[in-house]
Amino acid sequence: MSRIGRKPIVIPAGVEVTVDGHNVTVKGPKGTLNSKIHPLISVAVEGGEVKVTRPNDEKEARSLHGLSRTMIANMVEGVTNGFKKELEIQGVGYRCQKQGKDLILTLGYSHPVVVSDTDDIKIESPDPLKIIITGIDKQKVGQFAAEVREKRPPEPYKGKGIRYVGEYVIRKEGKAGKGK
Repeated sequence: MSRIGRKPIVIPAGVEVTVDGHNVTVKGPKGTLNSKIHPLISVAVEGGEVKVTRPNDEKEARSLHGLSRTMIANMVEGVTNGFKKELEIQGVGYRCQKQGKDLILTLGYSHPVVVSDTDDIKIESPDPLKIIITGIDKQKVGQFAAEVREKRPPEPYKGKGIRYVGEYVIRKEGKAGKGK
């Protein structure tokens, strides 16, 4: 049986989990998240815990068991603490600046690149070379961070571009000189 799927999810104080058929709603201090769980998987709120079970040991049920439990756990984590991705900009002349709801990126193109906050996602720029993306939905935060990184991904020769904090970029050697 799935080791992850078997673990109950502890509901912290101030968080309310409701199950309506196959729809799970999690309300907390930071907001509300909804998710539809696959019909094979059953979710129950017992006491201060959420338990996720599967009907049998078929391959599809096994693969969905741990996934469903993790999705609900991420929803609970998101409404209590939220999620955050940090990006850093490297390269001469590359920088970012926050203007109202917009983040203006200067990335070596002939024009500035503008990225705006959404209802779910907030962007901060504590200094010109750092971007912090925060939100309550883990999937949306990760997707938004990937889209910002895609504006100028790190290149392998000088390492210039936008990268996640702590990301290691594999560097390539430049042109070899003329051989003898």
